[in-house]
Amino acid sequence: MLPGLLLRGLASGHVQKDKQLTTSGPYAYTRNPLYLGSLMLAAGFAIAARSWWIVAVMLLMFAVIYIPVIAGEERYLRQTFAEYDDYALHVPRMLPRFTRYGNQQSAYCSARYWKHREYEASIGCLVVLVVLVVKLVW
Repeated sequence: MLPGLLLRGLASGHVQKDKQLTTSGPYAYTRNPLYLGSLMLAAGFAIAARSWWIVAVMLLMFAVIYIPVIAGEERYLRQTFAEYDDYALHVPRMLPRFTRYGNQQSAYCSARYWKHREYEASIGCLVVLVVLVVKLVW
């Protein structure tokens, strides 16, 4: 779960919604680091819960929720940023590439992390972990 939280936190500190196409930080390796981080979190929870039905529910939720959202976001980015087509051609949608795309060197900004309320993912993780611990002890 920690790698997922770290990836989401790092990505949120780079993204500048509606201002420019973000291609720095984790966005230089994958077009959807926030969703990849969420998948990593879900995988961590499924492993911690030791339940195949939780894995199935999470995969179903991803298919029903994230796939259409990602498609809609890509349409928006393609219409908004002329450079998106080149970016999408070189950077994979989900699984990261091994080499960095482009040469944009935008620094991580903690103010963006707080502005995007990414800390809520950490709070959610803690709540789920408490539930899993209670389930284990009970």
